[in-house]
Amino acid sequence: QVHLVESGGGLVQAGGSLRLSCTASGSTFSIHTMGWYRQAPGKQRDLVATISRDGQRNYANSVKGRFTISRENAWNTVYLQMNTLKPEDTGVYYCHALSTLQITPCWGQGIQVTVSS
Repeated sequence: QVHLVESGGGLVQAGGSLRLSCTASGSTFSIHTMGWYRQAPGKQRDLVATISRDGQRNYANSVKGRFTISRENAWNTVYLQMNTLKPEDTGVYYCHALSTLQITPCWGQGIQVTVSS
């Protein structure tokens, strides 16, 4: 089992920056992909960014050039650096991990990010 805990959310003005962190515990050796999703009020949960074991990164078009995903310590922590934030970036951000030991994805509890205009 993999357990994920997010931190770093909050309220920021448009144009500002935030860094989200996701700390993984448990069977972290089994993780092959981690990422971030977000869910705005009344909308579905959408992919923001992912990073694979070999370091390949994937971003939603809406965040390319503004957000950067990175990891350290062999999957212990994954970061999402968010710059030039816009009000439409507001939502609950969820950390996500795919493990070779689990059929279903692992999710964190979610953390609120609010960008004021």
